[in-house]
Amino acid sequence: MLAELHIENLGVIERLDLVLGPGLTAVTGETGAGKTMIVEALELLVGGRADATIVRPGATEARIDGRFVDAARELVLTRVVPADGRSRAYVDGRPATVGALADATIGIVDLHGQHAHQSLLGAATQRHALDRFGGVDLEPLRAARARLTELDAELAALGGDERARAREIDLLRFQVDELDAAGLAHPDEDSELERLEDTLADAVGHRHAGAECHAALVADGGGRDAVAMAMAALGDRAPFRDLAVRLGSALADLDDIVAELRSVADGIDDDPQRLAEVRERRQLLRDLCRKYGDDLGAVLDFRDDAVARLDELARFDQRAAELDVVRAAAVDGERVAASAVGRARRRAAPD
Repeated sequence: MLAELHIENLGVIERLDLVLGPGLTAVTGETGAGKTMIVEALELLVGGRADATIVRPGATEARIDGRFVDAARELVLTRVVPADGRSRAYVDGRPATVGALADATIGIVDLHGQHAHQSLLGAATQRHALDRFGGVDLEPLRAARARLTELDAELAALGGDERARAREIDLLRFQVDELDAAGLAHPDEDSELERLEDTLADAVGHRHAGAECHAALVADGGGRDAVAMAMAALGDRAPFRDLAVRLGSALADLDDIVAELRSVADGIDDDPQRLAEVRERRQLLRDLCRKYGDDLGAVLDFRDDAVARLDELARFDQRAAELDVVRAAAVDGERVAASAVGRARRRAAPD
């Protein structure tokens, strides 16, 4: 039964709290008092269509809460209808679909109107009432049908019909061949090529900068000589002993830098052909990323997944045969469960 009804900003009703007791309750009043709005509120609670025009003028939304109680449970339903936007539904305080409201009130609420459809005439409502009356256990049947749905989905995921599988195999083979032809080595390849492109694109400038730095350090009176002279000036004087040690370390570092500068500069080649090859390779990698993943790591993962899917499709006949056997057993189980439910309903039904 409906135990409590709370309405806010619905039509002419600004706020209403209605507490109902057992037995028959009659709501009376003059025309325009809001009796129709109470029925409208109940219709919204059981999944009826919401219209923003029912929101009280000046209000941002209408809200209806209903508490239903029967021998087995207590149920709280809520419907919120904004003046602008889609309505919201809640079952026991949790967000739900409008359809969930209708499902939750089967067997609890039945609205009768002068010309309205009566849910008691519906087969689903009648079955629900019979099952509750007879204590029919539907769980085995539900589980059996859920298992059939799961197996059908798995069979469909294998590849559909023969033509669909053939098309998918051709596409996957093309994609795998394209990726294999690209010879992708590792996910950091593009980053490495980017650094190489930067080096090759300004090879002359890089070598010139290295040469200038080298000359500034090793020329007479240059950076190395200046550090050496500074260290000699301090000598072994006690106040500066730590600083002199640090200057010695700096001088050793400079010697290493000078040697490495020459090595790096000598290793930079002005090679337009190699630069073109690097740019072409990077363009290929970008094209593959545009088609198969956000980065090379994702592209490599796509390739592995495609190979695995090809293997799965190649084993379709074997796997499909295995699933067919399992499904046949599941169909038998569903029939047994359905027969048990049918017998229980016949026992529960009055003669």
